[in-house]
Amino acid sequence: MTTASAPTARATTAPAPSRSAGRRYRQALWLLTVRDLRVRYSTSALGYLWSILDPLVMSAIYWFVFTQVFHRGSVGEEPYIVFLLSALLPWMWFTGAVSDSTRAFIKETKLIRSTTIPRSIWVARVNASKGIEFLLSLPVLAVFAIATGARLHWELALYPLAILLQCALVYGLGLIVAPLVVFFRDLERAVKLVLRFLFYASPIIYGTQALPDGLRDVAAFNPLSGIFGIYRSAFFPGQLDWFEVGVSVVVTAVVLVVGLVVFRRSEHRVLKEL
Repeated sequence: MTTASAPTARATTAPAPSRSAGRRYRQALWLLTVRDLRVRYSTSALGYLWSILDPLVMSAIYWFVFTQVFHRGSVGEEPYIVFLLSALLPWMWFTGAVSDSTRAFIKETKLIRSTTIPRSIWVARVNASKGIEFLLSLPVLAVFAIATGARLHWELALYPLAILLQCALVYGLGLIVAPLVVFFRDLERAVKLVLRFLFYASPIIYGTQALPDGLRDVAAFNPLSGIFGIYRSAFFPGQLDWFEVGVSVVVTAVVLVVGLVVFRRSEHRVLKEL
C-alpha cells in the first residue's frame, strides 16, 4: 500500500514548481515595470504629464492642419480630435515599445548577466510599462470625448480585445528586434525609419474607409488597421471592420510565433555577445 501511494503523491505535487516559476516571473516583471515607470517619472518635473503631452501636441498639430488649413474631406470623422486621439494614443504605445525594445538588452547588460530570470522578461517589461502609460492616457481621450460631445457605443466592450492583440503584437516584435540589434547595431536606426513610415501607412490621421478599394485591401494586412479600428469603434462604429480584425489576429499570431522562435534560437548567442 505504501509503495502504491508514493507515485500518486508525486504526481499531485509535480505542477507546483511550474506554478511557482510563473509566479516569480510575474513578480519580477511587475517589479521591473514599476522600476521603469518610477525612473521615468521621478527624473522629470512634469512626470506623468510627459506621457500625454506628446500625443496631445501631435493631435493638436494634425487637427489644425486638417480642419483649419486644408479641407479634410473624408479623411476622418467628427469630432476629429477624438478620431485622432483614439488611434494616436495606442500608436504611442506601439512605437515607444518597439523602439525601446531595440535597447532592451544593450541597456541592461549587467543585470542580464547577473540574474537568472528568463531573458524574455526584459522585452516584456518594456511592453508592460508602455502599456500602462497607454492606460493612464485614456482619461485624456475621455475628457475630449465629453468636451466635444462624442457618443459612446457598445463597441467600447471590445477594448480588451484590442489591448490583448496589441500586447501580443508588440511583444512578438520586441522578441525579434531585441536580440537582433545585439548582432546588428544598425538595426536600431533602421527600426526607427520603419516606424516613421509605418505612422503614415497606418490609419492614424485617416481611416481605412477613406482609402481607395485597392489600397484598403493592402492596408488590411497591416495588423494595426484592425486594432486601431477596434479602438475607434467605441466612438465611431463605422470604423470597425471585422475582416481587418481577423487579419490582425492572424498576423499578430504569426509575429508572436516568429518572435518566440527567433528569441529562443538566439538567446544563448546574445548572452555570449553581451
